[in-house]
Amino acid sequence: MLRFLNSLFGRVILALMAGVAIGLFWPDTAVQLKPLGDGFIKLIKMLIPLIVFCVVVHGIAGTGDLKRVGRVGIKSLIYFEVVTSIALVLGLALAFWFEPGVGMNVDPKALDPKAMGAYAENASKLTGGGFSDFVLKLIPTTAVSAFANGDVLQVLLFSIVFGCALALMGERGTRVTTLIEDLSHVLFKTMGLIIKLAPLGVLGAIAFTVGKYGIGSLKQLGMLVVLFYAAVAIFVVVVLGLIMRFSGFSLFKLLRYLREELAVVFATTSSDSVLPQIMAKLKHMGIRDSTVGLVIPTGYSFNLDAFSIYITLAAVFIAQATNTPITMTDLLTILAISLVTSKGAHGVPGSAIVVLAATLHAIPAIPAIGLVLVLSVDWFMGIARALGNLVGNCVATVAIAAWEGDIDRERAHAVLDGRNPPATGPQSAP
Repeated sequence: MLRFLNSLFGRVILALMAGVAIGLFWPDTAVQLKPLGDGFIKLIKMLIPLIVFCVVVHGIAGTGDLKRVGRVGIKSLIYFEVVTSIALVLGLALAFWFEPGVGMNVDPKALDPKAMGAYAENASKLTGGGFSDFVLKLIPTTAVSAFANGDVLQVLLFSIVFGCALALMGERGTRVTTLIEDLSHVLFKTMGLIIKLAPLGVLGAIAFTVGKYGIGSLKQLGMLVVLFYAAVAIFVVVVLGLIMRFSGFSLFKLLRYLREELAVVFATTSSDSVLPQIMAKLKHMGIRDSTVGLVIPTGYSFNLDAFSIYITLAAVFIAQATNTPITMTDLLTILAISLVTSKGAHGVPGSAIVVLAATLHAIPAIPAIGLVLVLSVDWFMGIARALGNLVGNCVATVAIAAWEGDIDRERAHAVLDGRNPPATGPQSAP
């Protein structure tokens, strides 16, 4: 018991329980604790651009094999598209099988359009300009602006170019490579100090939620929410479980290894809050720096598995709730549009609703105003979205590393089994 209390996971769980209690018995006080959760996430996000830069640059420059980096990038994109497509189809299938919106008989004209104002504006920005505009947004105005705005994809693009240039310099770039490696150790040490505040962040986030929405916010909130949680669980256990098995590892051992990060994500509903720790743990497993540095940041925008399930499930739910008939053409359009709109969602305020609005914008048959129905439960669905996306990206990293031969299997099995990893492993914890 003492060991549990002294662990970060134990303190996070205790903070979670305390947050529920405060929110239940002192709701007014609980709502005022929201800055604790927000502040913790901001502290984490403060370091993310620099950590991504250091990990990617050092990984590429340290490897010196640009062909390998290119292969990892291409394999990552192929993997992301295949697995995301499976998630989208799963959401559609479950929505048609269980029909969560049938019987609601909602009149779209009776819904308040004011609630959708800000989301509709962001949706138009997301879809405006098409594919070419999306690609141009990946290029920062300046290298500094990418870091200042905290845009992970822009930082990743600059990091890849910088790392390739450094690798091509050979011996002349050794000092810069060493400097970046040392800087990464300092950043991860800083992250270690910040992560000690995780229990406070969890306390504030969960207390605010229970205080504002009541204890009912932690219970069943309708067929849509239950079905979404079930869909994410099925996807993680079956699809991701099979991917891990084919890669030669156990999904459940990976989940146990990442339990602290999963607990933080559960409370904060943000996978950003653990991005640096996840990268550090995957490197500690024995996965090559460059693979972790490429797959994880890219996956945060291109491999949103649970997010994809949400889009198709919610779209069909809205159609059913508003008694809107949808054809096979509409379904195929939903799949095609979702593959594109979900890619630029990371970092967009209210991204889930924004992407859903952008998707429905391309399908006039389904009334976009029906999104108001989803707003009331979006936060609760956000818990499963964040957890599913995080697990999906961790599995993707392991799978691609196994595919490319970028993982020390002996070390990985030792770490996942809870044993001391071999001292000779190529990777070590920062």
